[in-house]
Amino acid sequence: MFAFSTVFSVVSAQKITDGEAIDVNGLSVTFNILNKETITVAGKEFDRYKVSAKLVNNSSKSYNVRLSNAPQLVPGNTLVEVNCINATGAKLTSKKIDLKLKPQNVNVTYWAYTKDGKYQSFVIPIVAGYYLDNGDSVNEDAIFIVPKGESPNVNVRSLQ
Repeated sequence: MFAFSTVFSVVSAQKITDGEAIDVNGLSVTFNILNKETITVAGKEFDRYKVSAKLVNNSSKSYNVRLSNAPQLVPGNTLVEVNCINATGAKLTSKKIDLKLKPQNVNVTYWAYTKDGKYQSFVIPIVAGYYLDNGDSVNEDAIFIVPKGESPNVNVRSLQ
């Protein structure tokens, strides 16, 4: 088991535009449009944007979630949500980007019998926790489809 405490605070979302970086509780969030094209879905035209969001931990603290039992769900490993208000979600595309903690992997050695009956060691990587140290960054790409003629209407909100 692991101990996890959550402090709930009401934080309003901040609007962000292409190429802009904003500070969210010491976390620098940058949003960029990488590509734009027009597509037709069910006879209607839409604008399709390939986008990227990056988070840099500029706070004076590190984030850590340590796991001790498996399997388990990890609550709270998303630090920031980047939401596209006018995204349709059509064609299995995104409406938001979750910027999450990095997984901390460790190698575990275990012994088992092979098909030939030989007792042999195997190594498997497992996730032992999640982290984001001061100065570390994470980034994610997504595809947003919005109505024709509109650009992505994006906001950022902290989930920490």
